[in-house]
Amino acid sequence: MDKMLFTSESVTCGHPDKVCDQVADKILDELLAQDPDSRVACEVTCAENQMHIFGEITSEAKVNYRAVAQQVIAEIGYTKPGRGFDADTCAITVDLHHHSPDIARGITRCREAEQLDAGTGDQGMMFGYACKQTKSLMPLPIELAHELAKRLETVRRTGELPFLLPDGKSQVTVEYDGDRPVRIASVLVSAQHQEDVSTEAVRAEVRRHVMEAVLPAELLDENTQFYVNPTGRFVYGGPAADSGLTGRNLIVDTYGGYARHGGTFSGKDATKVDRSGAYMARYIAKNIVAQDLADQCEVQLSYAIGLAEPMSVRIETFGTEKVDKNTLNRAIRNSVDMRPAASDVCRRLEARASILNIACGLRTPDVVRKIRAAYPNVPLIASGGKSNDSICKTIAAGANAITYTPPSTQELFKQIMVAYRE
Repeated sequence: MDKMLFTSESVTCGHPDKVCDQVADKILDELLAQDPDSRVACEVTCAENQMHIFGEITSEAKVNYRAVAQQVIAEIGYTKPGRGFDADTCAITVDLHHHSPDIARGITRCREAEQLDAGTGDQGMMFGYACKQTKSLMPLPIELAHELAKRLETVRRTGELPFLLPDGKSQVTVEYDGDRPVRIASVLVSAQHQEDVSTEAVRAEVRRHVMEAVLPAELLDENTQFYVNPTGRFVYGGPAADSGLTGRNLIVDTYGGYARHGGTFSGKDATKVDRSGAYMARYIAKNIVAQDLADQCEVQLSYAIGLAEPMSVRIETFGTEKVDKNTLNRAIRNSVDMRPAASDVCRRLEARASILNIACGLRTPDVVRKIRAAYPNVPLIASGGKSNDSICKTIAAGANAITYTPPSTQELFKQIMVAYRE
C-alpha cells in the first residue's frame, strides 16, 4: 500500500476561538437549566480586551450574560490585568434578540402531542464518523492532538509547569500504510508562556511533561520530529493577540479533517440540527464500528426546517463493511429514531418513557448526575465502561443499573498468552 501523511490539530481552552465557544455554551447551559424549552443560537466574538455576545435567544430564563462571560473568562485563566485580556476589565457588550417567528412555528409544531414530532430549527446536512484507529473510535491524528492539548491544560492548571499561560495549540502528523497508522512523523506544540522563562526551558519542559507523557512510544522512532514554539517565543497570545469567534474551530471539534463535517455546534440548543444531527450521525457511525459491522463508517444526515424526520440518511463504509450495505442502511433507518426531539429527556418522558438508557462515553457519569437531579424517581440504565472506577462513578452519579462492556476475545487471549510466556 502507498504510504501517506495526515495531520490534525487541537487547541487549548485559552485559544481565542475556544474562549468564544465556551462562553456561548455556558450561556446555553444557564438558559436550559432555568427553561428547558429555551431556543438558543448564541454567537460570541472577542478581540483584545473586548467581547461581543449576539444572536437569537427565546427563553423564559433570566441570565446575566455579562456575568456568565466573566465567569468563563476567569475559569479559563485570564485573570491578570495588563496582559491585554482579563475577566475583570474586559468590555462585554450584549446584542441578543428573539428568534424568527417563522422558524419558531416549525419548532413548536405538535408541541403538545405525545409523538416526539417537533420540527427542526434549521435545514442542512451533518456528518458523523468512526473508525478502529483508536479505542475512542476516532482518527489517530486528532486523538493525539487532543491528548496533547489536554495535557498542556493539565500541567498549567496543576502548577506542574507554572510558567504556562492559557493559550496553546497542538499538531500531530501520522504516517499511514493504506488506512493503517504506522508511526508519528512529527509533533508540534505551541505553548503560551510567561515572559521571564527562557525558550530552552519551555522547549525542554513541554517536551518532557507534555509530549513524552502522552505520545505512545511504539509510534515514535529516530526520525520523528518534535517542535515546541518554532518561533522561539509565545508570550503575547489569547484574545489579546488574535480575534476569536464561535464555530471557527470546527475541524478541531470534529475529526481533524479526516472526515467530512457540517455546521458548527457551540451556543446552539438541540433543535439546531447542525449540532444535534452531527451528534446523532457520530452515534450511528460509532455503534456500527463498535459492533464490528464495519472498520470505518461515515454517516450523512440532512434535515429540512420544520420537519422532524431526516430528509436523507447515507452510510458509507469505504469497502470495510462486514454485512450487506443495503441491509445496514435499512436496519439503521428502522431502528434509530433520528428526530431531534427524541433525544430530549423531557420529550421522552412526556412521551411516556418509563426508563432512560444513557450512553455518553466518558461524560456518562456527568449526564446521569444531571438527569438524576432533575428527575429523582426515573429509573436510569447507564453504560459503565470497562473499568471498576468508571462503573463506580456511574453508580455514584445515580444510575439504577449498569451495562457492562466485557473484555474482547482479543484482550482475553492476550492475557492468556502473556501468562503462558511468563
